[in-house]
Amino acid sequence: MAVKEALNSLDLHFVVVDLGEVEIMEDLSAEQLGELRAALQVSGLELMDDKRAVLIEKIKNVITEMIHFSEEAPKTNYSDYISEKLKYDYTYLSNMFSEVKGITIQQFIIIHKIEKVKELLLYEELNLTEISYKLHYSSVAHLSNQFKKVTGLTPSQFSKLKNRKRTPIEEVGDEHFRENSKE
Repeated sequence: MAVKEALNSLDLHFVVVDLGEVEIMEDLSAEQLGELRAALQVSGLELMDDKRAVLIEKIKNVITEMIHFSEEAPKTNYSDYISEKLKYDYTYLSNMFSEVKGITIQQFIIIHKIEKVKELLLYEELNLTEISYKLHYSSVAHLSNQFKKVTGLTPSQFSKLKNRKRTPIEEVGDEHFRENSKE
């Protein structure tokens, strides 16, 4: 709604392509682009006109949806799923993601899966075997090894912590990028 209002206020013609994505029919002048950027910022939104940045966000959204909001994991492997969903060759997506984010798509998926494991452990509704099955790990040992690599704790040590800290979903994977960009 806020995006539509901003575009209408500038008398721009557009087509809604996807959630949060519009195609503007006119070529924007630098002044119009600045006005649009300012109008969106008033609503707390950001104009993403860099095609690479947009594609990175789409990759992150597909992964977040796949791990955190889908009841069932994709029937195909993650690379095929992401490639099919975004209509790009996976090698291209993978290379661009690694170059921009400083981690691989696979590492990003693992980090998200571990955040989902933390969430499920906090709810205490599923045991580790059920969590392992739900997140398509080959075994509980595999899940436990990945969990320890990422968090430094075993799942049972994490469960015993009184102050269990989770990262908000929208920030998962970004802390690695921030750490690497400081170097």
